[in-house]
Amino acid sequence: MNVTVIRLLNQQLYCPEFATPQELVRHMGAIQAQEYRLVRWAVAMRTKEPSIQAFQESFDKGLIVRSHLFRCTWQVVTGEDYWWMVALCKDKATQTLRGWMHANKIRIAGEEAAHMRALLAEIIGQYRSITKEQIQKELQAKGIRMDDHRLSYHIRLAEFDGMICSGNLSPMKASYALAEEKIGHYRNAIDRDEALMKLTLRYFQSRQPATFDDFVWWSGLNAGDCKRGIAMLGNQLQSMEFGERRFYFTEHCRTRGFRKGRVLLVPPYDEYLIGYKSRDIVLKKECASHAHNNSGNFYPIVVKDGKVCGNWSPFEKTLKMKPFGDEAIDEKSSQVEWGRYSRAMRM
Repeated sequence: MNVTVIRLLNQQLYCPEFATPQELVRHMGAIQAQEYRLVRWAVAMRTKEPSIQAFQESFDKGLIVRSHLFRCTWQVVTGEDYWWMVALCKDKATQTLRGWMHANKIRIAGEEAAHMRALLAEIIGQYRSITKEQIQKELQAKGIRMDDHRLSYHIRLAEFDGMICSGNLSPMKASYALAEEKIGHYRNAIDRDEALMKLTLRYFQSRQPATFDDFVWWSGLNAGDCKRGIAMLGNQLQSMEFGERRFYFTEHCRTRGFRKGRVLLVPPYDEYLIGYKSRDIVLKKECASHAHNNSGNFYPIVVKDGKVCGNWSPFEKTLKMKPFGDEAIDEKSSQVEWGRYSRAMRM
């Protein structure tokens, strides 16, 4: 089993199957979205015809939205999946956030939280799309001065409650909208077991082959929930021992379409690395510090034949790469990929 090749195909990095951002994000379940500008490329590069214009249209219409969800971090999900995903991850994400607040010696009492929720609903409701800086100004106009850090906690708690999600796409700064106004028409209640099954299937179909530990890491859910999700899928998931690890995959696992020699310019925080705990399969341990640090920061990476072998600079006018390890990077293939990236980001 060539784990690297199969991951490239099922992550849609080779031979993409989907035409629209919405279809792609639905397939992936959720796509990491820390980097506001480059998540556009993370989605676009996995579609048949990469287009930032298509991404913006889907984003502004609420077909896809960005919010804090799994692992208490940013992800892009579809509007139709948003509500059940919020319900599934809310308790664990809130618990994690409260732990961070405690570590930073910040306490938000229930009365303050409720008051701020009402104010956020009022302020955001006046706008179709509003940035955090604009929210801060509106609060100041009401006589409320709050530092950026504390306001961020209030906003994140409101996200976990499903009150706010992303607003319209802007060039640089994230914005917020009321979720009911942005995607309320998608609201659909499903029970926790069905949600857990959906998430488990979405994860493995798009990141296969992957291990149980990979899924626990990515989802941020309790190990018991992850075991239950796998068990409920029954024979929809198969498994195989490979290199002292047990990998799970679906019956529809893609194995054809790999083309040797291709170079990929992968954005920071991309699912190709952040979607797994078993990153050593594609990234040599001695090179790991070039791809991410111990604080959870991920860098733009160059991938050749599935192996991480360099860094690149997304915001330069011409392609700038810095190889690491012993993998040679083909200049011609790199320029082809740079052209694909540049054309998509200009649209």
